[in-house]
Amino acid sequence: MNELKYCKRCLYPSTKPDLWFKNGICGACHAFERRLTYDWENGPSVLRQIISENKINPKYDCIVPVSGGKDSTYQAWKLLKEGYNPLCVTAPTDQLTPLGRQNIENLKKIGCDYVEISVNQSVRQKINRYGFFNVGDIQWPEHLLIYTIPVHAAVLFKIPIIVWGECPQREYGAGKPEDASLKYFDRRVLEEYGSLNGLRVSDLLMIDGVDEKDLYFYEYPSSDLVEEIGVKGLYLDNYFPWNGIANVTIAQSVGFKTYDKPILGTIANYENLDNYVHGIHDYLKYLKFGFSRATDVACNLIRRNLLSRTDAIELVKQNDGVFPAYYMDKTLQEILSIYNISIDEFLAQCDEYTNYDLFVQDSCGELVLRPDGSPTLNGDFNSINF
Repeated sequence: MNELKYCKRCLYPSTKPDLWFKNGICGACHAFERRLTYDWENGPSVLRQIISENKINPKYDCIVPVSGGKDSTYQAWKLLKEGYNPLCVTAPTDQLTPLGRQNIENLKKIGCDYVEISVNQSVRQKINRYGFFNVGDIQWPEHLLIYTIPVHAAVLFKIPIIVWGECPQREYGAGKPEDASLKYFDRRVLEEYGSLNGLRVSDLLMIDGVDEKDLYFYEYPSSDLVEEIGVKGLYLDNYFPWNGIANVTIAQSVGFKTYDKPILGTIANYENLDNYVHGIHDYLKYLKFGFSRATDVACNLIRRNLLSRTDAIELVKQNDGVFPAYYMDKTLQEILSIYNISIDEFLAQCDEYTNYDLFVQDSCGELVLRPDGSPTLNGDFNSINF
């Protein structure tokens, strides 16, 4: 049996992929603590120098990858406020929600030019299905395209600087300790941390009806093209303090809309509003690793002293890993039908990816289920003895 151990400060468990611990404290908490001593005063001038030294396109200063979410809305607003002219670039999500579309349209109203690059939906749905059955990630195409399409746009429009939001290796502790100080996003970061789950783009050629010509945007542009214009992916949180709650407030002030009801499986109504498939992804995450979206949100609130660890435990127990019977206004069956996946196939695949050692079992080895149908987590959130 795997014994879940938790960070002394937040609720991240030892099963979180790529997470490291020191003295019982997780990498995300260590990284946040170091940021308290950052020289934020000089951050804006450092960013200005980098953008100035790398400007090629006479009109645009940088590319901002956007989804229409709270953070990308904040990114666009912040760069405009600093006097830059960003080109917003998006790769639409797997099943874009009406609210997601509304928030994307809002980006165009705050003063940005906007480019949307969509891939062949028939091919994408085949890849979604393949990703679900082969690596347990129904959002696999999205997790790749959000990184590759902005780089393609940088090459196409000759805009070397891409300004991402937070560095995941810093904000969520997902990576080597030294990568919490990452300054640039590049091919190495994509391949190591880009949620590829061991699946290569070339593997997609095994899917019936998928040809090499269909995979252009899934591939990272060639090194020659990237180096020719000197593409550099920056993280905005290297130059300005990053706070998701503040981002929500600012984004709402310029037209960003949150959901009007609690979202199943989390404790927030202000993120992951753009894709009906988020609930499935988060549930698989819970089955594999014993934590999910509610934990991610709670940990960020704990670090910023907006939620006590004790209160967070109760909220996470109630909301994390809830069976995704629906997401926003669509049922699970409606969401799965796009990929020709039945409920029975979904349940069988969920069982295939469930780490039984993380959940309570009866005397016959069967999972003990909660009222919503999800497995009961085995362990205590106060198990912090590393």
